Amino acid sequence: MSPAEIVSKLWNYCNVLRDDGMSYGDYVEQLTYLLFLKMADELFEHYRCLQ
Repeated sequence: MSPAEIVSKLWNYCNVLRDDGMSYGDYVEQLTYLLFLKMADELFEHYRCLQ
């Protein structure tokens, strides 16, 4: 996935959350949490493949 595609997806998520009535601070918090979970999942998969 290219950086432009990642940015596009992130902005789409921002628009969905904003349209649901979340404030800027709220959706930044939610997106940060989602990114953290995604990174943790990828790290877990990486270590699982090494075993």
